[in-house]
Amino acid sequence: MTDKRMFSLKIVDSDLLLDMPLSSQCLYFHLSMRADDDGFVNNPKKIIKIIGANEDDQQILIAKGFVIVFDQGIIVITHWKINNFIRKDRYKPTMYIEQKQQLYQTENGAYISEEKVGCHLVNQRLSSGQPSIGKGRLDKVSIDKGRREKENQVAPVSFYGKYQNVRLT
Repeated sequence: MTDKRMFSLKIVDSDLLLDMPLSSQCLYFHLSMRADDDGFVNNPKKIIKIIGANEDDQQILIAKGFVIVFDQGIIVITHWKINNFIRKDRYKPTMYIEQKQQLYQTENGAYISEEKVGCHLVNQRLSSGQPSIGKGRLDKVSIDKGRREKENQVAPVSFYGKYQNVRLT
């Protein structure tokens, strides 16, 4: 874990963060300062007690999507990769590999939990960095099936209305 941390103004200046009570904002900053190089914190209750916050502040961070909590009490800062960039020669991987494998990363770098992922094609698994459904999973039958469905669709016949902007099939 390094001694220096960064915060993105895109996150810090967001109305979502600024609408929270100051104690919740403070907890977010302290959790971020004590997170490992992948954004994981294994002692959030200790940090809550040190800074004088309470469990409600953590629940607000969870509800607003600033942290994700795992069953073991470990949390991860959702916007960690947006806030921080750590050079490869200084990076130390997290020891919470099992929890990290339960996360996906969006295009902008935010973590999302496995249960909130709707479409596995869009998101990437953090464990391998590869799309969860690759080209190898598409076979000729499924490709041909998609083509046949497109061919069977009826094209729109004509436009109606005063300005010819209503299309009926």
